Amino acid sequence: MKTIATIGLGANLNDPAGQVEYALAELDRLPETRLIARSHLYASAPVGYVDQPDFINAVAQVETELAPRTLLAALLGIEHRHGRERSFRNAPRTLDLDLLLYGEAHFHEEGLALPHPRMHERAFVLHPLLEIAPNTLIPGRGRAADWLAGCAGQSVVPLRLHAAAVNA
Repeated sequence: MKTIATIGLGANLNDPAGQVEYALAELDRLPETRLIARSHLYASAPVGYVDQPDFINAVAQVETELAPRTLLAALLGIEHRHGRERSFRNAPRTLDLDLLLYGEAHFHEEGLALPHPRMHERAFVLHPLLEIAPNTLIPGRGRAADWLAGCAGQSVVPLRLHAAAVNA
């Protein structure tokens, strides 16, 4: 069964824009998965641990037949290939891939919570998400657009002004 999954991408080390662009292409090469939409790239200030470079972020949507845990494992594999190290919470990183939404799934299990438990609090997720899917509903939370005002103090700047939707 095909499901639309939404993935957040971010990086702030080793050519962050290049890391995110390459990861977007890798999403389209996952088994039983195809990239159907991607946002522009956005620059954002770090959240949590602030003594680090700004991030480059994007959001993508894929149509997949992979189960949520299988998709998450594939995302972690991509991170690993990009040299991701988890030295401490909110540390600088070569690539971060977060499974934000998986259809309308709403559950919390060991190692996987859907929707992503903090996505509604992060402008670097909401801005690119609303660019590609303005009517997104976050299961258990409501319209994604309604959460954006609560992120007003977070710095997020689009890097490109050209269309970035994928026509499949």
